Amino acid sequence: MTAPAPVDDVDGVRPRVDALLAEHVARLRTELVALSPDTAPLADAVEAMLGGGKRLRAAFAYWSWRAHGGEPGSSDERAALRLGAALELFQAAALFHDDVMDDSDTRRGRPTAHRVFADAHRGLALRGDPRRFGDSAAILLGDLALVGSDDELAAGLEPVRPAVGRRVRLVFDQMRSEVTAGQYLDLLAQSQPWPDDPERMESTARLVIRAKSARYSVEQPLALGAALAGADERALGVCRAVGLPLGEAFQLRDDLLGVFGDPTVTGKPAGDDLREGKRTVLVARALAAADPAQSALLVRWLGDPALDARGAAMLAEVIAATGAREQVVALIRELADGALARIAAVGWSEPARSHLVTLARRAVDRTS
Repeated sequence: MTAPAPVDDVDGVRPRVDALLAEHVARLRTELVALSPDTAPLADAVEAMLGGGKRLRAAFAYWSWRAHGGEPGSSDERAALRLGAALELFQAAALFHDDVMDDSDTRRGRPTAHRVFADAHRGLALRGDPRRFGDSAAILLGDLALVGSDDELAAGLEPVRPAVGRRVRLVFDQMRSEVTAGQYLDLLAQSQPWPDDPERMESTARLVIRAKSARYSVEQPLALGAALAGADERALGVCRAVGLPLGEAFQLRDDLLGVFGDPTVTGKPAGDDLREGKRTVLVARALAAADPAQSALLVRWLGDPALDARGAAMLAEVIAATGAREQVVALIRELADGALARIAAVGWSEPARSHLVTLARRAVDRTS
């Protein structure tokens, strides 16, 4: 018996978004290589980044479009799918830049783009600093993906009513500004001394989560799909009330996986967040509950780039011993349950409502 398709593959959503992204990369490759064959590695890197991922943002947007009256097989369905492709390209742009900012070695089990280009610099015996070359190339890759997201959105909105297109564009532009501001707030928080007040640290961490990740992971994709279906501001408000807590729960799960996840599943080395000293809700809760000995260990080793696997495991054990892990799991459940209760109350049409519920659960209960 054939296994049922994952929820984001129902009606061929994922393969159709993947096909649009493949078409985009093919066009990009043709344009770049026409300028110079030396630019082919840029297309390779964009293709590699787009080759992974869960397509959750595209799926949230598509099923929200359906929940608000979008009809499969209609002329607007391709617009909904291209909106999904635009979201995936925007995420790729954010990841290229985020990996440089975090100085990450791997992404989805593969070397990050800035590492690949630094190695290429060494392999070709080029002049200058390989690290700077790699970082610069990755910044340009992020810019390419960002331009691509705008191209896909514009192409998708061409056939829709102008008023609908303007509303979708307004939400999309707001999302991009929020993520950029959120990245800066994250950078600023990471650059400050360890705060004496864990409650203030948690408040800042949750502000960063909402601006940098929660809104563009769930809230804005839901709002974008609804806007494309012609939904009014009240309906968009419901999408935001559902999507913000789900997006926050999504990122809190990511923070847990960054410390306790299995690298063979997450695709990232265990302990990266600890080496970076990320000011997460998990760390804030650990500091708030830690005894003096635990607190001294956390403050001493969090943010040490030389922290090895053994040290990262020791810190993870300390965090777990404070009870912070269970507290964050409970917070995730609280946020998710509230969002799911709102979905149950709004009466979105089927089968979209059921698919959105499954997507929500997948987002917060994941292992990678």
